[in-house]
Amino acid sequence: MPPVPVLRPSEVIKTFQKLGWQVARQRGSHIIMTKAGHIATLSIPNHPEVARGTLRGLIAKSGLAVDEFLEAYNA
Repeated sequence: MPPVPVLRPSEVIKTFQKLGWQVARQRGSHIIMTKAGHIATLSIPNHPEVARGTLRGLIAKSGLAVDEFLEAYNA
C-alpha cells in the first residue's frame, strides 16, 4: 500500500470532486459529500489538515483504492 499524504481539506474535496463526488452540505466543522448511486456519504473534517488514518478511511468508504485516489490527486 502506498503511503497516504497529509492533505488540507480543500485538496481532499477537490480530489473527490474529480472522482464524481459533490459537496452536499456542511454541518459544523465537517463537510459532507455525496455521490449519485453511492449509498455512503463522506464526512471530511474542516481542520487545518486531514489525518492520514482519516483520509485512508474516507478513501476506503468511497470504494476506491489509495492508488486511484492519488492518481486523481496528482492529475
